[in-house]
Amino acid sequence: MSPTEPRSPVSHRKLGIFGVVALIAAGLIVGTGIRAREEQGSRLKEWTDDQAVPSVAVTLPNAKTLNATLDLPGRLEAYYRAPIFARVSGYLKSWSADIGARVKAGQVIAEIEAPDLDQQLLQARADLASQQASARLSEATLNRRKTLVASNFVSAQEIDERTADLSNKNAAVHSGQANVERLEALAGYKKITAPFEGVVTARDTDVGALINAGGGSGPAMFVVSDITKLRVYVNVPQNYVPAIKIGAKATIALPEYPNRTFQATVEASSQAVDVASGTTRMQLGLDNSSGELMPGGYASVKLNLQRDSAPLSIPASALIFNGSGLRVATVGPDDKVLFKPVTIARDLGREIELASGIAADDRVITAPPDGLSDGDAVRVVGAKSKPATASEKQAPRS
Repeated sequence: MSPTEPRSPVSHRKLGIFGVVALIAAGLIVGTGIRAREEQGSRLKEWTDDQAVPSVAVTLPNAKTLNATLDLPGRLEAYYRAPIFARVSGYLKSWSADIGARVKAGQVIAEIEAPDLDQQLLQARADLASQQASARLSEATLNRRKTLVASNFVSAQEIDERTADLSNKNAAVHSGQANVERLEALAGYKKITAPFEGVVTARDTDVGALINAGGGSGPAMFVVSDITKLRVYVNVPQNYVPAIKIGAKATIALPEYPNRTFQATVEASSQAVDVASGTTRMQLGLDNSSGELMPGGYASVKLNLQRDSAPLSIPASALIFNGSGLRVATVGPDDKVLFKPVTIARDLGREIELASGIAADDRVITAPPDGLSDGDAVRVVGAKSKPATASEKQAPRS
């Protein structure tokens, strides 16, 4: 066909149909793109809103008893301990028992030289002899006067006077005798004896030392202790006192015996709380018949607790302390936050035993994020989380 010949009507129709189809296709492509962009924006908004809800991990309070014992520091003391002071003044003449010596009851462990007391005793005995002589003379005089009454040589008044004089002289004799016995008893204290069988745990005197009578002017001369049985004293916090019964068992650990433990029994309680420390002092009995343990030493005491129910425990990270006090954050059935005030029973490091505040079925947030408030919605993740929705699984696309 020559260039000058006109195009056929069929070709123009084909071109028009092709243009319409292309225009429709372009419209579909544009519409599909717009719709896809809208859907993606909707998903992005839904995902963003969902991410604005904080995710938290929760745990149920542990009702299992973490530790049925209570560890406290204690102090060992001799079951019987007697500081020995002098009853008479003088100078130490000799001593026969040094520290660590085992003594019997009544054994002489030292002797005091008291010349002043000796002279007082000699004077008292001389005074007693003079009083006894005066009493005998008064009695003899009275008896002679009585023989002359019948001859009216003496009057009844004189007899009464002689009788009264004899009574006075006898009273003086009794007083002098009591004074002699008192001084003899004091002289007996020149010998220092052990009050009971035990060990001399202290000696603070030596030969020639000046000894003052009484116990308020210096340290004791000797200390004798019965260490066949020891007392262990511990100060128990007030909230644990009801869980420690008389007769409860305890385990004693000592630094000098790192691989051994000793058994003790709770014997007594002071039944009072010390205002300064908030503790109650308890006494434990510890057998020491072998003599291995030393009074005055430090001991670590592990007491067995007797509880009616197991306490609830939570991770230490769950505690919140602020201006509202000590609280924990829990998640309710509607996945909203509810703060609850709690009271600590024992701090065990990573675990905290609570005395009150939560129930066994409370879902406690293990690590509460900052800014949480009552009623805030949260998403629970981890072992206690709900199944994720489709929007939670799908991340936004760029």
